[in-house]
Amino acid sequence: MDPYTPRVRTGARKKNLTLSAKEYHKVTDTIASVRRNRHYVEDELVEDIDIRVHASRERRDEPSFEAERSFVRAPLNSRVVSSSGHRDKGKGKARDASLYDVPVEIQEALVLEDLLYVLMGIEGTHITYHPEYSPDDEDPLNGIRFVISPSLDPSLRDLVERILPLATYYTAITAFIESRSHIDFGLVNHALCASMRDMLKDYQTLLSQLEHAFNTSPQFTLQKLWFYVHPTLHTLSLLYLLITDLATADDPTAELSSSSSDVSDAEDDERNEALGLGGAKLKAVLSEIKTTNLGVNGGASGIAVKGGEVLAILHERMQSMSGDPAARELYGSLLRDAGKPYVEMVQAWIRTGKLVDPYEELLVKESKFINRGTLEMDYTDEYWERRYTLRDGSTSGGSSKQHQAGVPPPRSVGGRLPGGACIPAVLERWKHKILLAGKYLNVIRECGIEIRRDPGQEDDGDLSMDDERFYKCIEDAYTHANRTLLQLLLRDQQLIPRLRSLKRYFFLSQSSFLTHLLDLSHTELRKSAKSASLVKLQSLLDLALNTDAQGEDAMFREDVKVTMASSGLYEWLLTVVNVSGLEDGDAAEGHGHAHESQKKEREKEKDDKKQMLAIDALTLDYHVKFPLSLVISRKTILRYQLIFRFLLHLKHVEQSLSSMWIEHKTAPWRRATRPRGTGPEAGRQTPQTPQPPPKDWHSEFENWRKRVFLLRARMLAFVQQILAFTTFEVLEPNWRKLEGKLEAGKVETVDQLLRDHVDFLDTCLKECMLTSSKLLRAYSRLIITCSTFALYTASFTKSANNAIAAADTPDGDHSMAKRWDILGKFETNFNHWYVHLDCVQFYASSENVSLLPLVVRLNSIKSMP
Repeated sequence: MDPYTPRVRTGARKKNLTLSAKEYHKVTDTIASVRRNRHYVEDELVEDIDIRVHASRERRDEPSFEAERSFVRAPLNSRVVSSSGHRDKGKGKARDASLYDVPVEIQEALVLEDLLYVLMGIEGTHITYHPEYSPDDEDPLNGIRFVISPSLDPSLRDLVERILPLATYYTAITAFIESRSHIDFGLVNHALCASMRDMLKDYQTLLSQLEHAFNTSPQFTLQKLWFYVHPTLHTLSLLYLLITDLATADDPTAELSSSSSDVSDAEDDERNEALGLGGAKLKAVLSEIKTTNLGVNGGASGIAVKGGEVLAILHERMQSMSGDPAARELYGSLLRDAGKPYVEMVQAWIRTGKLVDPYEELLVKESKFINRGTLEMDYTDEYWERRYTLRDGSTSGGSSKQHQAGVPPPRSVGGRLPGGACIPAVLERWKHKILLAGKYLNVIRECGIEIRRDPGQEDDGDLSMDDERFYKCIEDAYTHANRTLLQLLLRDQQLIPRLRSLKRYFFLSQSSFLTHLLDLSHTELRKSAKSASLVKLQSLLDLALNTDAQGEDAMFREDVKVTMASSGLYEWLLTVVNVSGLEDGDAAEGHGHAHESQKKEREKEKDDKKQMLAIDALTLDYHVKFPLSLVISRKTILRYQLIFRFLLHLKHVEQSLSSMWIEHKTAPWRRATRPRGTGPEAGRQTPQTPQPPPKDWHSEFENWRKRVFLLRARMLAFVQQILAFTTFEVLEPNWRKLEGKLEAGKVETVDQLLRDHVDFLDTCLKECMLTSSKLLRAYSRLIITCSTFALYTASFTKSANNAIAAADTPDGDHSMAKRWDILGKFETNFNHWYVHLDCVQFYASSENVSLLPLVVRLNSIKSMP
């Protein structure tokens, strides 16, 4: 085989066989630099190898990840170049070399080489760290400042000073990414750091291309470097401004600097130095500890800058820089990337009702200690109102309750709320729909019903906070969740029949069962509230309901239970009205007597519990299961019970007065005691005020009996008019309005359903005169007078029998004065109803127009003889 003979190359290659003077100097300088640094690098490598071998022997039994500090602090930090390490020692002794005698071309080459290091955050030979820079003392988020050797030519210095801020920005951004990649800063910060890291990859790619051009192209100059990095300088400056806002959002450094400057003085420094507590280094350590704690824990508020607050700051930056297209595009890209975890959490919440927020970044907050078991005993609707709430404390009514427990204080007076409590401005008008959509679906999930996705809802894929499809998705999810829960309550859970049964049992729309119950339990209800047997009363109620209820009326009767109230109706209502109706002007006076009044009320309660009869404490209870317990909650059942006790008292008094009328038809009340021939006018008196008894005993006794008949008739008419007004003028019309809304489908949201139901009950309470303290006092006094008068039926009959029997004896009857005295007291107390009428007329003309029919009814009683 013939030997291989290379071909002779011809052409242009011969022109490059020699080097120019500039290229020759560059090569020689590079070789000299490599030779100078060779021994330093070899010594450092040997020392580093020895250290690593020694450390590996000591940590041979430990898991490898525990030895990596950066991995323990944040798994993603392995990708980030740490800027907080030991200061680079540069390039040996050459770093102190002067450039005064070096030609400008050589200075430019040396500075270019240094800049490629400095732009990565590494100290160069002629471009070094600032003399005051200390890795242990400086805040890494401020970036590293570099200074140029004074011997550099002024023509090059100006251009280098324009490029150097790029190194400060890069080191600050790198430190920010390293610190905010900590797990405690949440998913939004992690996504923001990932987006910034991608931008820094482009920056590092640019630097590698510049380094390649520096090594291969003789035409690469400082001017070309500036031309290539100038657009990147603007980008990194925007990132630097953003991280400065994020790092100083809670302003921990300002507090540290102000507090340390106020406390420390020269004498303290000297004393600390003398005690070995050594000033600068100790302060640096304490400052680092405080800054670290404030950085993770969020400063004085205790909450880190994360979640919605990060997005709010990004949005504010984008709005303030809207005149700069590059800035708007950059911040918009960061907002989209950082908002992806936030959008995903919102979508999971509004589509499934599951709140996946491990770092408390979302605008919705869950109180896990409140569960649906509290509905059985909760009188404040905590499950619905407080199980899921907005972190900023605002409610659908538009009010913001930032003073309530659980709402963090703002960063500053009038400033933004911290962490997840800060809702991004683009979501501000959607926050209530986001809350309600997930809340509705969560109720359905609690019922064990599988949540089906709305078939009309499209799969939108990746959404962002600046995408209109995201807000359309919120609207569709809210509509679907609301419609699904409303159908569940109205159709599956039979809400309207349930409310009808409540009306029947509590509003006595068909009160035959109550009359039957009162007749059956007459003896039991005359006992004290403590002595009455609930078991016996419950069995009598079941008997009354089973006898009278038929068809739809018999539905849900097993859910009605008998119970005993712990206090009297009117005393309890007056206490509630006085507490809730205390105005600001009376607050000081009321507060001064609060302690004494509380003692008196406790003593009265003890006496009332001993003396209160079972009929006064009797009430009904109603048990429903979840989710109906959201609508028929303990709060609403309490209102039903108040109205029921009010009607029950009226019914009982009416029944007692009717029984008194039957008693008045017996012989002692109908038997004639006057001898024939005596005029009936002898004993007539006016019905309003008792007259002095006449000398004729028969006329006096006849007059006394007529006065008893008249007082009983007036009381019965008064009670019947109040009862008729309450049932026909108040309860029935308001119920028809609520029922019409539900049947016509005018109730569009579950919250509107809850609100309409509570408003219906509050309107009934107000129009029944149970929310005005003046009306309540006057009315309760009248009803109690009527009830007490009915209890005196047997006493009056006995007194009449005694009077008739004594009239036949020679001594005659001497107790007539006592009878008149007792009757006069009842008449005096009942005549207070004129005060009640005046109060009703005043409130009907000023506050409550619905009381006008009652005024007409009471005036008809006034005209009675």
